[in-house]
Amino acid sequence: VQLQASGGGLVQTGGSLRLSCVAPGSVFSRYIMAWYRQAPGKQRELVAAITTGGIPEYAPSVKGRFTIARDQTKNTMYLQMNSLKLEDTAIYYCYAGYSGTFHWGQGTLVTVSS
Repeated sequence: VQLQASGGGLVQTGGSLRLSCVAPGSVFSRYIMAWYRQAPGKQRELVAAITTGGIPEYAPSVKGRFTIARDQTKNTMYLQMNSLKLEDTAIYYCYAGYSGTFHWGQGTLVTVSS
């Protein structure tokens, strides 16, 4: 199963980016989808997750700045990132999980500069 993440890039502090993750329809319709990130020298951490019913959950560090969404018609998950901070710099990975089975995307790099 391939998850295709895109949308990363270089942005200044306070700026915005939108990440996208496309999944096969068979995965997207049943799986909880999420974004994780891994900064240099740090462990991978959960950023935000969204259920098949569209209920979101956020890490405290991004709540109020990031918005996760999923479009069932496009089999695509999004992460709208606003008010970006230096500490948001990381590789962002999309994730799909269901009943003990999980899949990872290849990651997209987000770099926030001052």
